[in-house]
Amino acid sequence: MNSQRRHWLVRQARRAAALGLAPLGASPALTAFAAADPASPTAYPSKPVRFVVPFAAASGTDLVARLYADRLADAAGTAVVVDNKAGANGVIGARAAAQAAADGYTVLIATNTTHAANVSLVKKLGYDPVAEFAPVTLLGSVSLVMVVPASNPATTVAEFTEQARKNPGKMTFGAGSASSRVSVEMYKSMAGVDVLFVPYKSNPPAVTDLIGGQISMMIADASVLLPHIQSGKLRALAVTGPTRLKSLPQVPTMSEAGLHGYELTGWFAAYVPAKTPPEVVRRLNELFLQASRSDKVREGLDKLGGDVRTSSPQELASFAASETQKWSRTVRAAKIEPE
Repeated sequence: MNSQRRHWLVRQARRAAALGLAPLGASPALTAFAAADPASPTAYPSKPVRFVVPFAAASGTDLVARLYADRLADAAGTAVVVDNKAGANGVIGARAAAQAAADGYTVLIATNTTHAANVSLVKKLGYDPVAEFAPVTLLGSVSLVMVVPASNPATTVAEFTEQARKNPGKMTFGAGSASSRVSVEMYKSMAGVDVLFVPYKSNPPAVTDLIGGQISMMIADASVLLPHIQSGKLRALAVTGPTRLKSLPQVPTMSEAGLHGYELTGWFAAYVPAKTPPEVVRRLNELFLQASRSDKVREGLDKLGGDVRTSSPQELASFAASETQKWSRTVRAAKIEPE
């Protein structure tokens, strides 16, 4: 049943329910759905769902959110609206989602930044990623890519490292997420170079400045960088994951490029405010898993340099706890002081 037909049937079922009648062509399930209290978990979702994305439009998180939003809207028979609330390393959007009504109609599209790394990077976080959120499911994982402007003559990590060693403190990198910043700090620590950090509210503005030559390099989600790599505006030097990307088969991993043992990947997940009814959490999990099986989601994530990865709420809770410990170790190893 297409979404337009479903919406028509739901409207007819609601009218009939109000009159104590069953409309022609409406299934008993739809009639019961329409007659139920809209606030009841059994009626969920009975109105548009909002995805809060804590990073800017065109960021990796935003692109993944939009892939899922379209498919989840089809599965749920209701609209899904993407609401970008960027800033403060994802803190602004996460705070807004934590304070929303716990009814399942606000979903935070979270990342390893908001739900693992920020605990070690931000002194006054303003939200509790465990106590104030209920996990729904993992959505996917993605490798990052080290890039320089096309105008930079460096074609390998070793060549860029040599540039940085010859110009200590003069070269810069931009980052608008924990993954981006920590990945460069790891590179600096392992390569023994001094590259200055320039903070951004999100990665897309940093990419714009990188293309324009205002900063020297960055490491960011493949999803944000691929169009600019393919257009020739940026040059990819290495990927941060354990294997090469299908979309960039000629680009080595950081380990292959000489930084043995270097590995870092980002991930995306769905959370709702704490105290959201368990029945709604289960229904949302079902809807996300149904959306994840769509060819458009899988092909879309593949084009973005990522992979679909789903879970139960309990599995996400365990995964996030282990990731928080991992990112804490990584932040300490990179010698990043909380801000």
